[in-house]
Amino acid sequence: MKPENKATLTKILTYHVVPGKLEAADLTDGKKLKTVEGETLTVKRMGDQVMLIDAKGGTSTVTIPNVNQSNGVIHVVDTVLMPS
Repeated sequence: MKPENKATLTKILTYHVVPGKLEAADLTDGKKLKTVEGETLTVKRMGDQVMLIDAKGGTSTVTIPNVNQSNGVIHVVDTVLMPS
């Protein structure tokens, strides 16, 4: 990684982190999630499917929910979420 790209990478990575311990059941349709990066993700639910809408309007689907770790819960998504 080039040093001039470090800030951009940090912004993208921290946009994928939401403080707290949220299970998939907590991700209700229309819920706004404030990321560590400072911007917001919006939850979209269609039945059991959970999607996240990023600041640029891109959609990412949760493919593996509720991977519990000692420091929180991971939800695997199928695309990179992009801050504005």
